[in-house]
Amino acid sequence: MPDLTDLNDIYTMIETALRSVGAEISWAWFYYQVGLLLVAAGLARLLAAIVRPRIDLSSAAMGMPAAVRRVVRALHGSLTIAFFALIVALMRTSMLLATWPSRSYLLSVGAALATAWLVIRLVTGMVRDRLLVRIVSTAAWLTAALSILGLLDPVTSALDSVAITVGGLRLTALLVLKVIILLSCALWLAGLCSKSLDGWLSRSGDLTPSAQVLISKLAGIALMAIAVVIVLGSVGIDLSALTIFGGAIGVGLGFGLQKIVANFISGIILLVDKSVKPGDLVTIGDNFGRVSTMNVRYITVAAGDGREFLIPNEDLVTQKVVNWTYRDRNTLVEVKFGTNYDADPKIVCQLACETAAKTPRVTDFHAPFCVLTEFGDYGMKYSLTFWIADPEAGMGNVRSDVMMALWDAFKREGIRVPYPVRDIRVRSALPIDAVVDASGNE
Repeated sequence: MPDLTDLNDIYTMIETALRSVGAEISWAWFYYQVGLLLVAAGLARLLAAIVRPRIDLSSAAMGMPAAVRRVVRALHGSLTIAFFALIVALMRTSMLLATWPSRSYLLSVGAALATAWLVIRLVTGMVRDRLLVRIVSTAAWLTAALSILGLLDPVTSALDSVAITVGGLRLTALLVLKVIILLSCALWLAGLCSKSLDGWLSRSGDLTPSAQVLISKLAGIALMAIAVVIVLGSVGIDLSALTIFGGAIGVGLGFGLQKIVANFISGIILLVDKSVKPGDLVTIGDNFGRVSTMNVRYITVAAGDGREFLIPNEDLVTQKVVNWTYRDRNTLVEVKFGTNYDADPKIVCQLACETAAKTPRVTDFHAPFCVLTEFGDYGMKYSLTFWIADPEAGMGNVRSDVMMALWDAFKREGIRVPYPVRDIRVRSALPIDAVVDASGNE
C-alpha cells in the first residue's frame, strides 16, 4: 500500500501544476502564442500539401537499403510535423530577439514537442510491427513531453509510490510500464535477430532443411528467453523472487498445457530424427501433400490445390505417416487397365511398357513393368508400374498422361478395351396358346 507521505507529495505536485497552468492562462501573452501556434499549424499543412505531390518517393528511395527506404517514407508522411517544428522554431527565435524569453515559452515547448515527435516517427519508421510502433511511440513521446515540461521526475516518483508487494517482489506502476516497454523492444530485437539467422541458414548449403529448422527454432526460443532475462534484470527484478510464478507455470504446464508441450517436444523429435523434412511428400490419414513448413506446434502440408493442412506434431509421432520421399525422391506410380480376350497378353504388356517409357516425367530409374493380374468377367486386367523423380509435381497428372498414351497405342494396334455387354430376354408370363384364347381370336 502507498505511504501517506507519498500521497501528500502527489497532491502537492498536482496543486502546484494547476496553479502554474492558471497563471499561464490568465496571461495575455499565452493567447498570443496560441495564435502563433495555430498559424504555424496552418502554414505547415499548406506547405506539406504543396511539397508532398512534387516528391517522387519511388525514384528518390531507389537503390537505398530497406531500413533507409522506410525512414524516407516516414519522413515523407511526416512533412506537416517537420514544417510545423521549423516554423515554430523560427517564430521562437524571432521573439527572443524582440522581447523577453518568458513571452515565447509556449512556442519553445511546442517546437520541442514537435521535434521529439518527428524524431520518434523517423526512428519507429524502421519497424514494421504496428502495435510495437504505437507502444514505443506513445511511451517515448510522453516521456519527452514530461521531460520538456519539467514534470518527468515528479511523475516518476508518483508512479513509483503506488506499489503492491507480492512475496519478496515490490510491483509498482512505474515498474510495470518499464517492463512492458522494454520487453516489447527486446522481443522485437530478438525476432529481428531470429529472422536474420533464418535468412543466413536458408543460404547455407551445408545444412539439411531439418537442421536449418531445428537451429532456427532453438535459436528463436533462446533469444526470447535471453531477452526476458535481460529486461527483468535491467529493471531490478530479482529472478529468485519469481519462484512462485515458476511453480504456477509448471502446474499449468502439467495440467492445462499438456497438448502444447507434447506438440513442442514432438516437433523437436521430428527435427532431430529427420523422419519428416520440409519438401517431403507425405500422406497423413486422409491428407496428402508436400510439407511446406515445420513450426514448433504443427507442420503445414500443402495439398497443391490451394489448401494447406495444419497437422499437430504429436500426430506425426503417434500415427502412421507415409513419406513418399523419405530416402529419395523416386516414386512408384501404378496404372491399372484392361483389354478384351482377343488381345495377346504378351504384346499388350510390351506395348504398355514401351508407351510408359516414352511418356514425359517417367524416369529410367527402373524400367516400366507390366503384369497380367486377373482374368475378369469382361476381359483381362493388367497392372503397369513406372517411376518418377518429381512426385511434388503431382502423380495424378502423369498417371493420366500414361493412360491417354495407352489409349492412342491401343487404337493404333487394334486392341480393344473391354466393357460390360448384357443380353436382355423378355419372357411372357403365359403360354402363347393361353394368350390367343384369351383374346378370342380363335
